[in-house]
Order: sequence, then C-alpha cells, then structure tokens
Amino acid sequence: MAHPVLVVVDVQERLFNAMDAERRDDMVANVKILVSAARRLGIPVLVTEQYPKGLGRTLPEVRALLGETPAFEKTAFSCAGADGFMERLRGLGADHVLLTGIEAHVCVLLTALDLLTRGLGVSIVADAVCSRRSVSLETGLGQARQAGAVITSTETVVFQLLGSADTDAFRELSKLLR
Repeated sequence: MAHPVLVVVDVQERLFNAMDAERRDDMVANVKILVSAARRLGIPVLVTEQYPKGLGRTLPEVRALLGETPAFEKTAFSCAGADGFMERLRGLGADHVLLTGIEAHVCVLLTALDLLTRGLGVSIVADAVCSRRSVSLETGLGQARQAGAVITSTETVVFQLLGSADTDAFRELSKLLR
C-alpha cells in the first residue's frame, strides 16, 4: 500500500438506522478510528452519499472528522459510478483503496468489484462495514474475497499504516484502539 486512499461509503442517517442494530454502533466507531488515523497520517479520505435527498447526509459524528472533505453524491451503487470519483482517485495517485461503510453486499461490494477490474488493490475493513442482515454482510465479504479483495480489520489497517511503534502517531492512534 504505497498510496492508499480511505473511502467512506454511504454512512448516512437513514441507511444507518436500517442496519443490523448489533453491528452498526461498532461499525461507526471503527469508521471514526479509520478516518482519524487517515487524517493523522496524511492519507486521503473520500466520502460518498447514496441519494442524499432520500437517505440523508453522512452521520454528523463521522462528518465532524471529515473537515472540509466534500461528499460525492451518487445514485449508482458503485462509487466508481459517482461523478468525479474515479478522476479524484486517479488524481490522488491511489494504488490501494480501503473500503468502509454501508452496505457491505451492495455499494461496498460493487465498488470493490469495479476498483479491482480497474487494477487497484482493494481492502474491505470487515468491522467497519455493515448490512441490514448478517447473512448479506457475510455474502458480500465472501464475494469480494473471491474477486481478490483483502478482508481485514480496523486494528490491522491502523497498524499497517503506522508501520512501527516508535512514532508520535503510534502513541496518539494506539489510544483509539484500546
């Protein structure tokens, strides 16, 4: 992961409320850790919103961590279909995309498949994605893995990005993982 980009897919108010109640709070907590780590380490963050007029905007607690990062509004299920998304990804020189968000078996999966066919490395952060039903989540992650995506965890990603424990960034970010 020489040039990773974190993508927060459709973590929106009305979608969030429809998600598996046992997973959604942990999912958002992990998205927040990943966004904080990316911001601290200078890793670009992109955010998308599926039909925000009907599904609301990005959750305020996630939005607060994103600063001035604009959301790519979309109606396509894959983020690659959002106006300007692929151009922005290419402009950042991304070679690997870290996917988080909603729903694991629809927008996250279809984005992963599109990015893989375009030659990008893709990791889906399993504890930072959610679906309405656990079977849909598992099916989506399984299909992504079969297609070549890496299925990983928030803690693994943060430690991969940090690289070592002898930095100020490690001392700051390790507190988020406790």
